[in-house]
Amino acid sequence: MQLRTILSKTFKTKELRKKILFVIFLLVIFRIGAHISIPGVDASQLQVLFDQNQALGLLNVFSGGALQNFSIMMLGVGPYITASIIFQLLQMIVPRLEEMAKEGGVGQQKIQQWTRWLSVPLAAAQGYATINLLQSSAGSQSILAAFSFMDWVVAITAVVGGSLFLMWIGELISEQKIGNGVSLVIFAGIVASLPSIVQQLLVSFDSSQIPSFLGFAVIMLVTIIAVVFVTEAYRNIPISHARHHAQNGQQNSQLPLRVNQAGVIPIIFAVSLIVMPQLAAQYALQMNIFPTLANAYNSVISFMNNQFNYGAIYFLLVVIFTYFYTAVVFHPDRIAENLQRGGSFIPGVRPGKQTVEYLTFISNRIVLAGAVFLGLIAVLPIVVQGALGGSFQNIAVGGTSLLIVVSVALETIKQLEAQLLLRNYEYL
Repeated sequence: MQLRTILSKTFKTKELRKKILFVIFLLVIFRIGAHISIPGVDASQLQVLFDQNQALGLLNVFSGGALQNFSIMMLGVGPYITASIIFQLLQMIVPRLEEMAKEGGVGQQKIQQWTRWLSVPLAAAQGYATINLLQSSAGSQSILAAFSFMDWVVAITAVVGGSLFLMWIGELISEQKIGNGVSLVIFAGIVASLPSIVQQLLVSFDSSQIPSFLGFAVIMLVTIIAVVFVTEAYRNIPISHARHHAQNGQQNSQLPLRVNQAGVIPIIFAVSLIVMPQLAAQYALQMNIFPTLANAYNSVISFMNNQFNYGAIYFLLVVIFTYFYTAVVFHPDRIAENLQRGGSFIPGVRPGKQTVEYLTFISNRIVLAGAVFLGLIAVLPIVVQGALGGSFQNIAVGGTSLLIVVSVALETIKQLEAQLLLRNYEYL
């Protein structure tokens, strides 16, 4: 289906048009909140700090630029993502939570409520640690003034409230069923930062760097094509129906299994975790926590500053989270049960347990290809950064941003298409 057709039909449908305008309104509110700063920060010195620290740059991507502005929304949806990861891991090891997840809407709502509650202390802890880190990272630079007790109360309350408000905005967007709310919030922040990224590239432009700029453009184009390829790729499983409907004369159909069923979530999870060891070590070192472990802190920082180590861990996290989230969203046992109830089966595979094993085997094979491919694309900008040198310090951050933008855009278009099909539109 052509993009122009989808957009045209979408805006001609009153209900979908209202949903899109509502989502845009929510994203505008987010962007306004991202520029409401907590008092007591030197914005110019903060900009220098973020340019020098890749880990902070990645966190800034997920806050939509709010962290760099020292905004009330500086934590972005980070605490909510962390809480979601914790509960999804717990579902795999705590039988009670696993049962609740299988109960359907009621169980999922309860787990979602607990996730929101966990986001509150996580936001408070991350807010305190982030402000302390920015204060201690300043060194001789006066980025943040010393906080009194009341300053701390106001700052922590503001950032926790901002993070929860942003979490609420994400859930409101998800309820419209035209995109994942958390992903769209991150998407909006990245898109809003594109003009400043382009400006930085133009300011640092030198005629001697033209080959590097051309190489950078080619890599970005290849990345976009690769992400589209992985997102659109799927494997068709033939399905036969025991009950033949004579009126349509069709006995066979297909069950499509996407190569990347987890979408952009593995990248979001991976980046959320990969910055934690380095930031935690920097914080512990600068706050003089357990001084006897200073050498260990320095080793962690040195290890993560090595681009090869950083890229290898990033790759592994993307692969692991692709499998992990696929296990969360793909349920071969439910598919097998639905096929059996409908009198359908996979040719050559017995219904029931063998169908579950077959679907699991096929899913693991195609997810392996998708996970490795997505991991390679994720670390490709880091490789290019090492090849092109210091002229492109933000390529690693920009590459991650590009992956998220393309993936979220494709997922949103697919959901719009699904909404149109539900309204009985026919496409040629």
